[in-house]
Amino acid sequence: MTAARTADHTDDDADLSADLRWWDAANYLTAAQIYLQDNVLLREPLTVEHIKPRLLGHWGTSPGLSAIYVVLNRVIRETDTDWLYITGPGHGGPALVANTYLEGTYTDIYPHVTLDERGVRRLCRQFSTPGGIPSHVSVPTPGSIHEGGELGYALVHAAGAAFDHPDLVVACVIGDGEAETGPLAGSWKLPAFLNAERDGAVLPILHLNGAKIAAPTVFGRSDDADIADFLGGQGWAPVFVEGDDPRAVFGDLKAAIDHSHRLIREIQVAARDDGRADDIRWPAIVLRTPKGWTGPSEVDGRRIEGTHWAHQVPLSGVRDNPEHLRQLESWLRSYRPEDLFDDTGAVVEDIRVLAPAGDRRLGATPYANGGRLLTPLKLPPIARYAVDVDKPGATIHPTTTVLGEYMRDIYTENTTPDGGGTFRLFCPDETASNKLDAVFDVTDRCWQLPTTEFDDDLSSSGRVMEVLSEHLCQGWLEGYLLTGRHGLFATYEAFAMISASMVIQHTKWLQHASHLSWREPVASLNILLTSTCWRNDHNGFSHQGPGLIDAVMPLAPDVVRIWLPPDSNSLLSIAEHCFRSRDHVNLVVVDKQPHLQYLSIEEAGEQAAAGASIWDWAGTEGDSGDDPDIVLAGAGDVPTQEILAAAQLLREWVPYLRVRVVNVMDLMALLPQADHPHGMTDDDFADLFTEDGHVVVAFHGYARAVHQLLHGRPDADRFHVRGFAEQGTTTTPFDMVVLNKMSRYHLVLEALRRARRVPERSEELAEHCRGQLARHHEYVREHFEDLPEIRDWTWA
Repeated sequence: MTAARTADHTDDDADLSADLRWWDAANYLTAAQIYLQDNVLLREPLTVEHIKPRLLGHWGTSPGLSAIYVVLNRVIRETDTDWLYITGPGHGGPALVANTYLEGTYTDIYPHVTLDERGVRRLCRQFSTPGGIPSHVSVPTPGSIHEGGELGYALVHAAGAAFDHPDLVVACVIGDGEAETGPLAGSWKLPAFLNAERDGAVLPILHLNGAKIAAPTVFGRSDDADIADFLGGQGWAPVFVEGDDPRAVFGDLKAAIDHSHRLIREIQVAARDDGRADDIRWPAIVLRTPKGWTGPSEVDGRRIEGTHWAHQVPLSGVRDNPEHLRQLESWLRSYRPEDLFDDTGAVVEDIRVLAPAGDRRLGATPYANGGRLLTPLKLPPIARYAVDVDKPGATIHPTTTVLGEYMRDIYTENTTPDGGGTFRLFCPDETASNKLDAVFDVTDRCWQLPTTEFDDDLSSSGRVMEVLSEHLCQGWLEGYLLTGRHGLFATYEAFAMISASMVIQHTKWLQHASHLSWREPVASLNILLTSTCWRNDHNGFSHQGPGLIDAVMPLAPDVVRIWLPPDSNSLLSIAEHCFRSRDHVNLVVVDKQPHLQYLSIEEAGEQAAAGASIWDWAGTEGDSGDDPDIVLAGAGDVPTQEILAAAQLLREWVPYLRVRVVNVMDLMALLPQADHPHGMTDDDFADLFTEDGHVVVAFHGYARAVHQLLHGRPDADRFHVRGFAEQGTTTTPFDMVVLNKMSRYHLVLEALRRARRVPERSEELAEHCRGQLARHHEYVREHFEDLPEIRDWTWA
């Protein structure tokens, strides 16, 4: 055991003694959750029957997390300020559950976990057991917006929470292991983007206990001078707290947080009252405490406390080894549970009163339940930005520019008098490249470092968040959404895979949140993928990859939506829906380059609602009532153009062939109705694609994605999908579809093979297609651009 034990208080400092009693209670409940299924308050000698059959959880980081929680409680009570607690060492889940139970929030939310011995028993039995709660900080944990399994994203989520919340301080604990990740390394650049005038503050607490699961950590073995140099170079002013004597550490930590809070307020007052925001150095704390603090010092002759062996379950053989069982009982009794809980099993009064009141409690803050703070966006009418489409397929327009104009006015209508607001665009240095730069008519890129006369659209008051990190952009947006605001993350399609795991984790968060009545709905995570695989032009194979569709598609159907607008008006209609939606992950895939336009704003809205529709004007099936000979279906802007060009070739060469053209805008509509809320009924599916006719599909992404969606539909083998086939380079737009065998000529050849009837002139048309492909091959290599009839093609 550590030499100084909190149960032997003799100091006259009543506040410190009281805080240490809370800490004892939190540490006891943390260990009890890991080990005990019965006799949870040690009212009788501990036996094997009282121990859970499976010991899961993480002890090592938990005492440090509880220590910070206790000190923050006192700071909140003394200052009456709003704080949010984000814990990067998320496997300290039992500690956060223990502290929210001590403050009463846990029982407020989960009344069956009562404030007595029966409630403590429920608390312990639910931890890491079937039908219970996870071992890490997760959606069911009050006060959390950060999934404990996501190492690397604590500080970026904290930043998103602080943006546009001027009265909030986010205490963000970063653990040893997390500090080694790439996203966390990038997150330290926050001072370059945090505006002291309109934003809240983030107080990073780099909690170093020296080890991760099985090895030491870089920062844990680095000296203070090197860490100070690193943090100072990122714009922070670090304060160091170190030790293993709880009384000394608690006193120093309280002083460090008090100092940091005063410095934060001085920075904010200077910026808000005097307009001074030069050379800001935000405070940060570096806290060194032993891993597994107050736990067993040695087990079986091996040092445990202060080493990586304390990371998870320091005594793992308690059901089989009598000495381990004896050590566990000694460890648990060292916290003196008889002094922490009364005869009923309730936490004693002198500990309960240490919690802040009401919503000031860290577990009860509305900032961690962002739906409580959410207000609907004020959205201008999308008809204001619509592209006029007098004739389908004749007008050419850069598809995404209308979205930039739409967001420009969303910024204007949702900006507060102090320059803050409830909407932000997050983009990795690509806002102008993605043709969303109309937003710069009303705001700039956010930048707190020096500027020069050569900078474009850059200022400290800007609210477009550009940083060359997909992790930071998406993480900032996630924190922004989970604390009650709205936004959009726009990125090049291929590089969205950098943060794909974040999309998956956020989807899982929303999936579980939907089952918790106390979690209020939040604005959806909206992701715009542009500069797509089909239209990179000056970029090569590395920039060509539609994989995020595949990563997102299998996830929770109540959460995931994948949209493939074929033109600008479709994009507007979908964007309006996405900005109004709640608790979804909306993946919108559309190219930024000029494209043909097909639908009026009204038609786009109707098809977005339906998910897919027949484009009668493009087909040749007529009004006979007979099924078409072949169905051509497009999903995505470039695939739609190729499908239409194929339909036109069939119309010209074999006009008597009955051809139906279908456009799919909502990819999830292809699923059966029982598998997704947007899934089509069997009857609606048959109305589009017939009961048994063959369907040639041109798809934006990998063909296997469509086959996966169609599984379970009658005779799914009749669908023949062409999509991205991992063939690419720096080449012309049409050469990309040729390389991947999704060109109009490949689609026509497929249609001729699959049609119900073999039309006259079919071989002549097939020969024409093969000849055009050969001609294209030679032409692009000679002239470095596409054939004129391809380059200038429109729907006739």
